[in-house]
Amino acid sequence: MVYVLNKDGKPLMPTNRCAKVRILLKEKKARVVKSKPFTIQLLYETKNYTQPITLGIDSGYLNIGFSAVTNNKELISGEVALLQGMSERLKEKRMYRKQRRSRLRHREPRFNNRKHKEGWLAPSIQHKLDSHVRFIEGLKSILPITNTIIEVANFDIQKIKDPSIVGKDYQNGEQKDFYNTREYIFYRDHYTCQICKRTDIPLQVHHIGYWKGNRSNRPENLATLCVKCHTPKNHEKGHILYNWKPKLNGYKDATFMSIVRWRLVDILNCQYTYGYITKSQRIKLNLPKTHYNDAFCIAGGKTQERIEPIFYKQVRRNNRSLEKFYDAKYIDIRTNEKVKSQELFSGRRTRNKNNNTENLHKYRREKVSAGRKTIRKKRYFYQPNDLVKYNNKICVVKGTFNKGAWVMLKLGKGKSVKTGDLKPYKFSKGFALV
Repeated sequence: MVYVLNKDGKPLMPTNRCAKVRILLKEKKARVVKSKPFTIQLLYETKNYTQPITLGIDSGYLNIGFSAVTNNKELISGEVALLQGMSERLKEKRMYRKQRRSRLRHREPRFNNRKHKEGWLAPSIQHKLDSHVRFIEGLKSILPITNTIIEVANFDIQKIKDPSIVGKDYQNGEQKDFYNTREYIFYRDHYTCQICKRTDIPLQVHHIGYWKGNRSNRPENLATLCVKCHTPKNHEKGHILYNWKPKLNGYKDATFMSIVRWRLVDILNCQYTYGYITKSQRIKLNLPKTHYNDAFCIAGGKTQERIEPIFYKQVRRNNRSLEKFYDAKYIDIRTNEKVKSQELFSGRRTRNKNNNTENLHKYRREKVSAGRKTIRKKRYFYQPNDLVKYNNKICVVKGTFNKGAWVMLKLGKGKSVKTGDLKPYKFSKGFALV
């Protein structure tokens, strides 16, 4: 499918006549605007005939499903994987801001002028809402969409957790009568390590999403571990706590939809539907459960000719972390292998006088490399996952080094290339195609 814009940049109906498109491009009567999805702009005046197009949106906290249909066929379909970890990056930003402002000795106190405007949302939720709106506006820029339908939902989370809850029970949360969150987590997990199931050694609280940067103190993100399992080594990639997902129910997506459902409808000025209607229609059409199939049903799809779905992933536009730390490395006496100093640590996790576990310093032999900090002095032209042309091939950028003079490409085990030998093809930022 080729998407078409008129001379003024307004969308027309897409076409499957690829030979006609090639002729227009060859005769300089059209130019390429986007490579994926392939979009051209006509360079001559045309009649702006369009057909009614309905866009269905399956909104969500982690993914967005979309499908645009006419009476005869589906014009575009797919899913978007939204950016995660926004709240953790905001916490890091707040930490640096506090450090910076604490150095201003004579700064005037401003704690009384912090007021939120009406309709204020937490920044992490506002980002998700803006991402929905921005992506839908992007679809409208390549298709003459006449009607938009979005699925909304309202969740009673306490009712989900306890179906028998009524009346005053809504005022009693799950942590009622517990001194703090730590005490509640131990009680919920029966004072048992969730890895080795031991109860006879000291217990600690572990952040389940620590491996992906999620350090929030919600009960759904916490689990009980013993000091033998809760070690720095086990947090490393390839070990037991990395990508560990115990069976604990989280309700972030349900909370998000309850907050923003009507805001989406008001901002987009569109129609809405509910999940049970979508589900019944999907079962009626005998379609598997996917976000783009749900969106097809939301848009009113029935017997239209389907199209191959496309998949997007939302990528950070800029990493503002200028400093990185690389741990020292030692030879482990037991295995004669090179390991990080964090793996052979002192046994203490907190600044106290107690050794929580065995002191592993005695297994360190000679130091192979010292710990170091690197500071990025500028933002480099090429960023990870950008597409570049090298020797008439399209390659993926793995990283930039030597102050931006060299680029590592994802070719085999990696190939180092001078920046001047590359030509940019596509910058994979924002909503990038997978």
